[in-house]
Amino acid sequence: MADNEVDGSLKNSSHLEPPTPLSPPCDGAEMENLSPESSASERPVNSASDSLPAARSQLLRMLEAAEARRSAYLLSTEEASASGDEAIREAPRTERQIQAPQQPQEFNERLTRTGRRSLSRSLSLSSGDKRNSESSEDEASPRTKEQKNSQGSNDFCIKNIRQAAFGRREIEIAEQDMPALMILRKAAQGEKPLVGARIVGCTHITAHTAVLMETLSVLGAQCRWAACNIYSIQNEVAAALAEGGVPVFAWKGESEDDYFWCIDSCVNVEGWEPNLILDDGGDMTHWIYKKYPQLFKNIKGIVEESVTGVHRLYQLYKTGKLCGPAINVNESVIKQKFDNFYFCKESILDGLKRTTDVTVSGKQVVVCGYGEVGKGCCAALKGLRAIVYVTEVDPICALQACMDGFQLARLNEVIELVDIVITCTGNINVVLREHLEHMKNGCIVCNMGHSNTEIDVASLMTPELTWRHIRAHVDHIIWPDGKIIVLLAEGRLLNLSCSTVPVYVLSITATTQALALIELFKAPEGSYKQDIYVFPRKMDEFVAALHLQSFDAHLTELTGEQVKYIGVNKNGPFKPSYYRY
Repeated sequence: MADNEVDGSLKNSSHLEPPTPLSPPCDGAEMENLSPESSASERPVNSASDSLPAARSQLLRMLEAAEARRSAYLLSTEEASASGDEAIREAPRTERQIQAPQQPQEFNERLTRTGRRSLSRSLSLSSGDKRNSESSEDEASPRTKEQKNSQGSNDFCIKNIRQAAFGRREIEIAEQDMPALMILRKAAQGEKPLVGARIVGCTHITAHTAVLMETLSVLGAQCRWAACNIYSIQNEVAAALAEGGVPVFAWKGESEDDYFWCIDSCVNVEGWEPNLILDDGGDMTHWIYKKYPQLFKNIKGIVEESVTGVHRLYQLYKTGKLCGPAINVNESVIKQKFDNFYFCKESILDGLKRTTDVTVSGKQVVVCGYGEVGKGCCAALKGLRAIVYVTEVDPICALQACMDGFQLARLNEVIELVDIVITCTGNINVVLREHLEHMKNGCIVCNMGHSNTEIDVASLMTPELTWRHIRAHVDHIIWPDGKIIVLLAEGRLLNLSCSTVPVYVLSITATTQALALIELFKAPEGSYKQDIYVFPRKMDEFVAALHLQSFDAHLTELTGEQVKYIGVNKNGPFKPSYYRY
């Protein structure tokens, strides 16, 4: 209600009272009060002497009318904002404005009333979230609320089922830019390849993943879903999924306990057992392995799309604990070249500007890692004329960075110079406390790699440092000497926490996930062993061809002579498995 009250006061202050009636002409005594200078300047050249009193009277009437309007305006403004102005006038001044008590206190009070919207606003800054932000219901944990959809089902746990209508509109918008999944839906009007599939998923809960979930349902699958990232969840989209009958357990700003409770709620269901896993980061796979290992007897396979999740799968494989076949979607050509590169290229700048409003041009930036994610970030930063340094351990990627015109350096060599630090490695402890100690005042630190372990955030939880929450996903860490480091999304994924996503690019990844699930489900018994498989090249090309239909694109066809010469099938695949795009 605070925002409405402020808006109302502004509107009231813009209405002026009717001007007071003009006073009668002044007498001679009042005219004598005018200064000689003003009289001289107002006397027209070559004017008759008898017109001077009339001019002075007209001038005085104009001044009095203007003063009346000004007084009326000031009076209405003071009445509308008297309490706020008084609070501002009485606010004590300090040397550091960041510690000024009144405005931050007012801001924090508004955040408290709206339930810290930094943990519950949707990525799209939906009006639905804004309308409900002031509701007392938003203060309560979804785990304590009883909600039902229009069919009477309560097999879900989300923020607010009443946001379903708005979430449905967002899903419909995403569908317009996800052509391949729409084609798969049309193709499934006859045969439904996933009838009998029971898929448990742990991915981002956004509009584009909702299109994937509903496509899997159209193809015949039953789905239960949790979120792999507590900040990327779009509450209104989760509501739309729940209203549509998908059991989804996710809300923005989950605690760690909530996070694993949601995963468990997807799996621990009486009378329902999954036979496929779609994972992003490996948490669902590991939860089932640790808590419900007996479920792997019926699981046909795992589809994993992140570098972190694939790494965890290989750890299970090396120790002989991998309990089923897995398809590594992350290292497919279509995922690496389009999702990792183009997605990050478009979203890094959006995330930085939404959170900090920073001007990138001329800034010195260090990007840690020059894989596909790092390449995309560097290309975007270079386009805005930032000065970009790159850190890299792989000599091949390092040489690519140098050939692309970037300065290769170690992090400790440039840490005191740069204005922005971006991690893109997927590794652990890339930016340590010692690096943070040497950063300049106001340095922005963020993560674009999948893992939230790249920045040593835990080392900042010490008594001598002060954390000050500024806005959604923006925290100031204040050193004893007054130095401020700007930490974004608490070290989690910047682009999925703080920006919108380029849906068309993510459509490519979603299509690979759907096809990989179909492949594992339809494959004859024994076709896949307890191993990790790369997404087939033929399917990479199929996904690309589906998305070409949204362009005015015409593929060239090989002649019979050309097919024989290079030794490929006329319909593909056109490159051997060892070819690197």
